[in-house]
Amino acid sequence: MLIYCFLSFQTNLTVVTEFFLLGFPGSQLLRNIIFLLFLLVFLATTCGNLLIILLVAISKILHTPMYFFISQLSISDILLTTNIVPNMLHILLNNGGTITFTNCMTQFYFFTVSEVFECLLLTVMSYDRYVAICNPLRYTSIITSEFCVKSVVLSWVLCFIVSVIVTITPSKLSFCATNIIDHFFCDIVPLVEISCSDAFIVHLEIYLLSIALIIVPSTIIIKCYVCIIVNILRISSSTGRQKAFSTCSSHLIVVSIFYWTLFSVYVFPTKVQSSTISKILSLLYTVFTPLLNPVIYSLRNKDIRKAIQASVSKWKPPSAPAKSSISSCPKPGLGRIFTFLWLKLMSRSGLADDAPTCHSYCVPVCLHHATAAACQPSCLAQLMLPTIMLPA
Repeated sequence: MLIYCFLSFQTNLTVVTEFFLLGFPGSQLLRNIIFLLFLLVFLATTCGNLLIILLVAISKILHTPMYFFISQLSISDILLTTNIVPNMLHILLNNGGTITFTNCMTQFYFFTVSEVFECLLLTVMSYDRYVAICNPLRYTSIITSEFCVKSVVLSWVLCFIVSVIVTITPSKLSFCATNIIDHFFCDIVPLVEISCSDAFIVHLEIYLLSIALIIVPSTIIIKCYVCIIVNILRISSSTGRQKAFSTCSSHLIVVSIFYWTLFSVYVFPTKVQSSTISKILSLLYTVFTPLLNPVIYSLRNKDIRKAIQASVSKWKPPSAPAKSSISSCPKPGLGRIFTFLWLKLMSRSGLADDAPTCHSYCVPVCLHHATAAACQPSCLAQLMLPTIMLPA
């Protein structure tokens, strides 16, 4: 009898094969305006981050640890943006949209990959700024190429492993009541809300990973920046303080926005937090932070501007060299003429080792000639001597 009841209960459960994402309900006009806004943000984010990656790859002045980390951050931002925004734009146009269970878990997996990697990379970048300001004499010996590559590779490996663990747990949940997700992408919090199974393991996993991936990195970042600010305040000149603070203010702004939203959504979510507030907070770290990264970190940076100017100048056609005019070359004095003739005769008779060239006597007088070949006819013309008189 118990087995029959259990089988009957299992057959009454509806197996969810797809979810319906509500997105941003509202009037068609409002959704069209939001669609255009997010489309522009998406294009700007993609182009800006691709530009950073390209410049760091081809420009030698950007082959430094800081810009190497920024290029990796741009890769993560492109992964996050292309994973979330295109489907969100589709939802806005259609006032909601369906997504299969498999695609939902795939989207959540790559979302977790990019977020975990950014948490780890921002911590490494904070340590890089700490060493650069607090221990500048040992910067090149600590932040080596080997350190940069190993830290980035380790961050990517850890984010892929953690994301697999985080994705497996919600994929085992049962969804029997409803398949409507009041969000614009598949996130773990709205998935748990519509689940009809016990989500204790999922909640425990969220809190444990929040400690390891959000609280611990943010603590390290805060400690690094406290030391940085203390060292900056010790600088006597105001110009030095301003220059030192400008190197880390960009990173501090991005870190503050990123971690504040993560804390609000995953670590300390409020009970009265509405779905609208949750969506706005999610927009900050999924849509707008990837846009701010290239703007705040790099595009306002002098090195980036120099790299852009150098790259643009390479594609410009070379300008034609200015033609020199014989008449513009001042006539040499008699002393220079006789000296030239005397040394030329001495070289022909073997009494001098090196024969003087017209270039060596012309350049001090006529500086616009770049080569001896261009200078010799002019000098001979100015000397009023035919070339057959003084063969080389």
